[in-house]
Amino acid sequence: MAKKILIVDDNEHLRQILASILRFSGYEISEAATGTQAIEKAVSAKPNLILMDLDLPDMTGIDATQTISKDPRTAHIPIVGCSSFSGWDWREKALCAGMVDYMEKPVHADVIRAKIEEFILSER
Repeated sequence: MAKKILIVDDNEHLRQILASILRFSGYEISEAATGTQAIEKAVSAKPNLILMDLDLPDMTGIDATQTISKDPRTAHIPIVGCSSFSGWDWREKALCAGMVDYMEKPVHADVIRAKIEEFILSER
């Protein structure tokens, strides 16, 4: 059974590229363009991992992460931040919000796949 990944990014083009790369790698993909959609899809799609942008139109990825992390139905899902916000302070905010890791865009496809494997394989 394919592992599920929820990609949360308001940039449709970037979301589609990332989804294509990950589908090719054998993952089942769900997508969300807003924090509200991310929270809803975390519950309905039951992903094994969430890739979360920080800059979303309705709330920050940090707010969405905190909501997902506090819900007992979704608290177990690892969330990896993936944003163009750079600097140690953003990484620290992401990790304090409940993200398990943080990557600055642009991120090479091999790095994303390796990071996903790290957290999906560790859930066993």
